[in-house]
Amino acid sequence: HIQLVTQFSNELVRSVIAGELNLALVTAPPNNSQITAATFAETHLYAALPQTHAAAQKELIALQDLAKDEWILFARRVHPVIHDAILDASRREGITPKHAHDIITAQQAVHLVSEHVGVAILTKPTIIGFSAEGVVLRPLSDRSLCFDTCLIMRTGHNSRLADEFARAFLRRFQPQILPPKQLQLSLPA
Repeated sequence: HIQLVTQFSNELVRSVIAGELNLALVTAPPNNSQITAATFAETHLYAALPQTHAAAQKELIALQDLAKDEWILFARRVHPVIHDAILDASRREGITPKHAHDIITAQQAVHLVSEHVGVAILTKPTIIGFSAEGVVLRPLSDRSLCFDTCLIMRTGHNSRLADEFARAFLRRFQPQILPPKQLQLSLPA
């Protein structure tokens, strides 16, 4: 029996370790000897910008392009690894965001960008299907802000069915490491 569960990444990891879930799909899972992770895709970060932003026409966005903006980020509790990586990369670049708004969903972020509250930094999987008039998405150029998306399972588990499902899933989704593409968010006419 397959049951789909949506949780924050750290909750998914905890649920797998606790045996509440057999498998989970997690971007940038933590190094933990209690889980086994198999990479099946690479996840790039994107900037969601107002269409009027000075960098909105660029193909790739550098963090420096966003240095003067207020940032909209997933709250640390939503995805600590990605949240910390963004802030670490900004420190390496000598950038201190004016203000970081913490959000829980990509829909919140895109809405705030459309209201000109700031710019958002999001993973591509979270923004698929969201649209807002006047918001464009551009991939970030910083390669340190690219993460493995993995199928995780508890190390030493004993579920033959989970093993078979994992193997079938991984065969179906061989590593799809592709360059990021520009996306345009707009409302349908």
